Parts: sequence; structure tokens; C-alpha cells
Amino acid sequence: MFDDLPPDLDRLHALRVWHALWLDRIDRKIAAVQRRQAEEERGRRSRPERPEWIVELGIGAERTPVQVHAGDCYMAGKRRREVSQDEARRLLTAGLESCTHCQPDARLHILDLATPATSGPGRLRFPLTTSREAVDSGR
Repeated sequence: MFDDLPPDLDRLHALRVWHALWLDRIDRKIAAVQRRQAEEERGRRSRPERPEWIVELGIGAERTPVQVHAGDCYMAGKRRREVSQDEARRLLTAGLESCTHCQPDARLHILDLATPATSGPGRLRFPLTTSREAVDSGR
């Protein structure tokens, strides 16, 4: 048996106190980590669900809608409100700009919004030709 402990009683008591202090410190840390994990889990469970569709709002008292985003879009600004799928579809068909990153118009299967001659940001600014004669003629 390894007997590397000091032979006298005073040093043995000192070691015992030192180890008791360390055990207390470790127990407090364990309790703090358990509390933090429980709080994180409570936060995860009570977090509101992400909206399906978002309308980014403009600056000012009127805060008119500026752009439609999907609920998980990272480019949506801080001024926004949640909208239903039907309202997002209605706003897009009424001419409100759709986000070029999350492309809510494509997600909502509204494919004829980007008319070739439109000039809004993120839209095509020139007419597209698909006929073979136009491609061959260099137009």
C-alpha cells in the first residue's frame, strides 16, 4: 500500500480541510452548470416558433411594407411583422418586392411576377429572348 500521506495529525487535518473545500467548490460548480442547462432547456421549449412569412417594414410613422421574406431569411430587417401565406402571396402579386436571397415568390410558386421589362431592384432590366433566331441574330 502506498502511504505517501504525512505521518502527523495536524497535516492530515489540513489536507482533509483542503480537500473538503475543493469538494465544496466542485459541488457548487456542478450545481451552477445544472441550473444553466435547465434554463437553456426551458428557453428552448418556450421559444416562439419562427413565422412562416415576414413583411419587412419601412422607416417612419407609416411603416409601409417594403419587402416580403420567408420566415427563415437572414436578410430580413429588424422592422418586420408576421404575415400569413395568403397575405404574402397577395402582397407579392400586388407588386411588393420579394427578397432576392430567400425568394418567397418561388417558394410560393408565383413564377410570373418577374416580368422581363420590370426595373425594380433584383428584377431583370432587359427583355429576354428565347427564340433561336434572336440568339443567332445577336440580339
